[in-house]
Amino acid sequence: MKNIASVLSILITLFFMSCYGDASSDLDRSNTASSYNNVDVALWSYFDAFEQEGKRRGLDIDLAAAGITGVIRKISDPGVAGTCQFGNHVHHVTIDEDFWAGANKNFREYVVFHELGHCYLSRAHNDQAFANGNCVSIMHSGLTDCSIIYSATTRATMLDELFDRF
Repeated sequence: MKNIASVLSILITLFFMSCYGDASSDLDRSNTASSYNNVDVALWSYFDAFEQEGKRRGLDIDLAAAGITGVIRKISDPGVAGTCQFGNHVHHVTIDEDFWAGANKNFREYVVFHELGHCYLSRAHNDQAFANGNCVSIMHSGLTDCSIIYSATTRATMLDELFDRF
């Protein structure tokens, strides 16, 4: 039942995300990303954006110095877009290749930031919802029925919440 709920949540989220433009279009990701050892190049701009968003909120985040690694590869668990493995000096993000191939930049950012929330910020899931039914946090587990709305109008609020707990 959990897997069905996860898949349904992802499908609903993808539907909502496809209705919105790229909320992060104000970030020029063309050639500004730093290089990160042991991180797939496709993730560099998202790692860089995570550091920049933290900096905008007064945090000095250095994912490379923290040894955060990341790959895009198949995740065998159905409905799982990303994972973070951490412990014993390992902080590793995996993003599902099928998710990546079908997601827009907005939703890619959402999932990468969610996993970095675990791996770097040590954030747990936050399944709170606003009165209108929208999820409060990027750190939502995907197992409850709040709506994930990550758009130009909600991005700043969700990032404030993400980095405020650090």
